[in-house]
Amino acid sequence: MAGSGTPPVGTPAGMRMINQRAVLDLLRRGGPATRPQVAKDTGLSKPTVSQALLALEAAGLARATGHTSTGTGRSAVLYEADPTAGYVLGLDIGREHIRVAVADLGRTTVARRDVRNTARSGSALISALGKLATDIVAEAGLTNDDIVVRVLGSPGVADPVKRCFRHAPNLPGWGRPGLLDDLEQVLGPELVVENDANLTAVGEWESGAARGASVVGCITIGTGVGMGLMIDGRVFRGATGAAGEIGYLPYGRTHVADEPSEPPARGHLEEATAAQSVVRGARELGLGTARSAREVFRLAREGDELAQRAVSEEADRLAYTVASVAAVIDPELIVLGGGVGTAADLLLEPIDRALRAFTPLTTTVVQGELGDDGVLTGAISVGLRAAERLVFDRRVGAA
Repeated sequence: MAGSGTPPVGTPAGMRMINQRAVLDLLRRGGPATRPQVAKDTGLSKPTVSQALLALEAAGLARATGHTSTGTGRSAVLYEADPTAGYVLGLDIGREHIRVAVADLGRTTVARRDVRNTARSGSALISALGKLATDIVAEAGLTNDDIVVRVLGSPGVADPVKRCFRHAPNLPGWGRPGLLDDLEQVLGPELVVENDANLTAVGEWESGAARGASVVGCITIGTGVGMGLMIDGRVFRGATGAAGEIGYLPYGRTHVADEPSEPPARGHLEEATAAQSVVRGARELGLGTARSAREVFRLAREGDELAQRAVSEEADRLAYTVASVAAVIDPELIVLGGGVGTAADLLLEPIDRALRAFTPLTTTVVQGELGDDGVLTGAISVGLRAAERLVFDRRVGAA
């Protein structure tokens, strides 16, 4: 993505760019620092650091942020990466909610909106997203040109050929060919589309319950069911991007018709474990007032016996899910996310008990720390990594 004017590596101009990138990366990762500190930590000479900082200031990528004492009575200038050099737009698209945020390069959220998803067609949802994006960018006091990267998290798998989402039955019209082109039209260029469970896994790995785990599966349970898989800090997508579509695991079926019909839009495991199954199970037990999974969980916490039985049955189904995942990927950690994951305080103990009855394989199951913000946090993280490269290449590479 480097600018067309990027000098070749090995030339004096190319070396200057390498040095400037090293200095900027240090400021981004380590925070404000003086010239001597930058020189010490990068191994560059003080004159080289001074030249790099001047160039970065001129490009609007670094700025002086104050002074500090060196211990000898003299004051030294502190420099930091300029967080206003670019902005990222993150979007979390779910069946019930849409969450949108704008963050600067310092990871500070400058504007955010959470709204109900009332769209009942792909075209209506695209229009709603376009309006939300326009409104929130204006609310942040920015223009579309200030947004360097846009990251959209959605159920399903992006199809690069048909330009749509596969395996997203909860979003009507999301499988229409050309949908991704329409999204780019209303949201703008540099649009990254990613599976929502993958983004939740990124968020939990970078700043949540899975920090530093080498192999982690993040199971999200809400309107649908999915899993993001991180291996050594990278999302594992499989051959076609469908790794983690665990909602399609077989569950509760003992007979297959001689002439199978079309594959179901919703998988067996998703039908059995998603939020609506908690409500359905509670009603089958006699809790006729249950309207949502959150309500069932609330009643269980208040001591309602029928709600507690419904929660226990959901825990058994989730233990089956965890056991299936553990047998395939042998994770260091399983994180429960999504709306149902917020009830992990009720689910973890019965899940652990059921796991011991299901399998000799051991894995640690924990509650996600990011809650409903998991997808959005991951979207901003992915966007920032891309934006940092783009901003440098555009401002320095084209200089």
